[in-house]
Amino acid sequence: MTRRDSAPSILVGLIGSGIQASLSPAMHELEGAEQGLRLVYRLIDLERLGLGPETLEDLLTAAERMGFAGLNITYPCKQAVVPLLHTLSPDAEALGAVNTVVLRDGVRIGHNTDCTGFAEGLRRGLPDALRNRIVQLGAGGAGAAVAHALLSGGVGHLAIADSDAPRATALAEALRARFGVGRATACNDLAGEVQAADGLVNCTPVGMAKFPGTPLPVAWLRPALWVADIVYFPFETALLRAARELGCRTLDGGGMAVFQAAGAFRLFTGLEPDAGRMLRHFARMVSPDHLRA
Repeated sequence: MTRRDSAPSILVGLIGSGIQASLSPAMHELEGAEQGLRLVYRLIDLERLGLGPETLEDLLTAAERMGFAGLNITYPCKQAVVPLLHTLSPDAEALGAVNTVVLRDGVRIGHNTDCTGFAEGLRRGLPDALRNRIVQLGAGGAGAAVAHALLSGGVGHLAIADSDAPRATALAEALRARFGVGRATACNDLAGEVQAADGLVNCTPVGMAKFPGTPLPVAWLRPALWVADIVYFPFETALLRAARELGCRTLDGGGMAVFQAAGAFRLFTGLEPDAGRMLRHFARMVSPDHLRA
């Protein structure tokens, strides 16, 4: 019997739409193997299965019956899953969004590791970036987590834009209730806000392979603006490429991807992940040589 065959095993997965390019399976399985754990990570792709978020209840029940220890949750289900859970961590409750569900003894526990994941990625990637005024694109589940991370990290004012204007308004109101009047507003003049901002963060799916393009006109960018994107596949989105070519400081979505995965791994397994090792694994996976393989 090999070491892998005799190792303790755990089954987890990811629910989302258009997730075949996700690196989460490899990140979790590699870190599990490093720690002597046989971790199996499955993709539950709504797009491939021809399903919508309305099937989440059935999927959660099926996962429980099949012995899953937990599930990551991504677009477009991070907010839709909340009413289907029994309890929420303080962060998940404050955000109204969940990216990690622990399944334990018939209880579904919702957590959010996106917030701390983005905060750590920003701290490492742009430690000295100005944060007086920031524009955020996207007010969905990931956007809520990033907004809380930005304001918790000292951003003075956050202007939020979303294709669904009421959603941006609702998130801004929730942020003001937690962080204070004047800290967050829904964006009415996106071009003007970008012109006045120190930084821009894209929390929309625009830039993913499935949603190519940029979430705003690249002509609005300027060299003094730093630009971050939470999309990591492709590793350099069209927005980041245009910003880099213009001379902007940029932050890719890799840091958030790794640090949220580290948080989820801790919740699923009860083991302490080696975030540095996970970063090295991730870097190898997104290297040009690996992507051509």
